[in-house]
Amino acid sequence: MPTKTAKSKKKSLVIVESPAKARTIGRFLGPNYTVEASIGHIRDLPQGTKEVPEKFKGEDWAYLGVNVNDGFQPVYIIPAAKKQQVTKLRNALKEADNLYLATDEDREGEAISWHLCQVLQPKVPYQRLVFHEITEEAISEALSHPRRIDEALVRAQETRRILDRLYGFDVS
Repeated sequence: MPTKTAKSKKKSLVIVESPAKARTIGRFLGPNYTVEASIGHIRDLPQGTKEVPEKFKGEDWAYLGVNVNDGFQPVYIIPAAKKQQVTKLRNALKEADNLYLATDEDREGEAISWHLCQVLQPKVPYQRLVFHEITEEAISEALSHPRRIDEALVRAQETRRILDRLYGFDVS
């Protein structure tokens, strides 16, 4: 029977984008890792005025989800369809002693990793894993060379998303 001072061994949490990748990578990594999927983006701009946070509802720009009066600051929300998955990821993170963000290597994947950090606010060390194929060797290599989130890629995705909203939202 464990004593009060005995610490249970925690696992490293790896977050990928898709459940299929999570299952495959989980088989490669073994029992010391928990692999979960974000199922794509966990945050986005509001899809309409109903999703805009209450504190912004009176603003003339609120329907856009982008504060055009303050440096084009985006207003991010967790869509209702993603709340359950975010809760699942938060709970998994409570059981982890490391977090590896293994979303896709493109700017969308980089942004997803950044949003995961913003929402989950990990209190454990976290790093970014990038691999070009889903093989045991590629995953092992990525674990041997983790990196930080590339803020330039995050800003590129965010800028593109804001431009899409500003120029596409009113047109459509």
